[in-house]
Amino acid sequence: MLQIKNLTITHKKDLRVIVEDFSCTLNEGDKAVMIGEEGNGKSTLLRWIFAPESIGGYAQATGERIIGRERLAWLPQELLETDRQKTVYEFFSAQEAFFDKEPWELNRLAARLHMPPDFFYGEQPMETLSGGEKVKAQMMRLLLAEPTVLLLDEPSNDIDIETLVWLEELVRDWKHIVLFISHDETLIENAANMVVCLEQLRRKRVSRYTVAHMPFLQYKKERESAFENQRRQAQNERREKKIRDEKLRRIEQRVANRLDNVSRAERDSVGRLLKKKMKAVKSMEHRFEREDAEMTRMPEEETAIYFRLGKDGAAIPAGKTVLEYGTGVLYTPDRKRVIARNIFLRVRGPEKICIIGRNGAGKTTLLRILSEELLCRTDIRAGYMPQDYGERLALDMCPVDFLDSTGEEKERTKIRTFLGALQFTADEVNRPMAELSGGQKAKVLLLKMSLDNVNVLVLDEPTRNFSPMSGGIIRKMLADFPGTIISTSHDRKYIGEVCGKVYEMTPEGLRAIF
Repeated sequence: MLQIKNLTITHKKDLRVIVEDFSCTLNEGDKAVMIGEEGNGKSTLLRWIFAPESIGGYAQATGERIIGRERLAWLPQELLETDRQKTVYEFFSAQEAFFDKEPWELNRLAARLHMPPDFFYGEQPMETLSGGEKVKAQMMRLLLAEPTVLLLDEPSNDIDIETLVWLEELVRDWKHIVLFISHDETLIENAANMVVCLEQLRRKRVSRYTVAHMPFLQYKKERESAFENQRRQAQNERREKKIRDEKLRRIEQRVANRLDNVSRAERDSVGRLLKKKMKAVKSMEHRFEREDAEMTRMPEEETAIYFRLGKDGAAIPAGKTVLEYGTGVLYTPDRKRVIARNIFLRVRGPEKICIIGRNGAGKTTLLRILSEELLCRTDIRAGYMPQDYGERLALDMCPVDFLDSTGEEKERTKIRTFLGALQFTADEVNRPMAELSGGQKAKVLLLKMSLDNVNVLVLDEPTRNFSPMSGGIIRKMLADFPGTIISTSHDRKYIGEVCGKVYEMTPEGLRAIF
């Protein structure tokens, strides 16, 4: 059993409360997914659960963690800085259990993750592995220690669909406790039996959490139903209040007019009765004020995004050839290894295509080459979202300065309004983007594309940092985009809902799936 009691975590820098009086118990067999908008503190909470002292540099916490005999293992969102320079062998050697395993046990573990048997002994630096290979290596090292609690921070990022299916099976069939953060809705729907939702309301001034012992789809349905019932109840009460207040106002006005016009002869008898009636009306007003304080509140929830991509002139004519690219050999960025041969891709009109494939197949390399070609074109307006947002963002700049192209106050006010609608606080819009979460950086890039009115989007894993609560909104925005989309993704919902054509990256080129 893993238990957290009355936990409150507060940022040291701005004193923002991440979670307040948080309590939760995870029992054997619980597979809990932690969801919430970007920047809500999910990773911080997960780090505290693994090692409370690890967040001491930027946050302070009060509360109790009870782990008993549980053995905790933590998968960070990114490879730790201390592990980046290590070779693959050195990385695994840091885990004592590695030397206790028989060769057949290591081979079986490697096969489960579709890795070669000799992967454990590689001399390649960890930082040079593909994103998916890094995740797999970290998962393999965690499993070697045979933990009873898995704390996984975005394990679905950068892994291919084949490995995603393995991850689903691992989480679903794990006999012990799993608490994981993920933006992959298919993984969440197929593997989680419990939901922990962290929210930041009123421009991140109020924190709220929910613990629901139910699958994600049921939680989402019941949440939406509860919000709709609360909204309807609140609207009905406010409608009745308006009618009641108007009726009371008319009674009060009539009594006041009658008092003002009472004759001298009526002053003692009628006047006394009118004053008594006015007192009753005032008493009724006070009673209604007390009742109004107990009215049903309008439901509060975080809004994810509200601008749209593709305004006037963003449509691409159906017959226009947007891209025609071919190469006999595709190399790795350092040109030391051939990734694939005979690559050819033609994109016409407002097509929305997705390139899938195993980790290391060369999808990101190909997309980077295509983006370089498209960004130089003058007959189109292209925008590029790489996996590493730092390639397109000036991380030392704040969002407002980065998005502002005119320097005019009117433009800066509009940008602040957009960022506010995207749940950026006043502090965050003036903070260097290096300090923002991955999802917040992704929002800045999308907003940049909207402001530039691009008509061709080149997107490398576009949904990887958006929460499950806002994923549907992002997918609809991209599906409704009137221009061209050339993308890579492992997000099965994105592929199904947005993309009309899918190609698989293989060593022998691009193979059409549909």
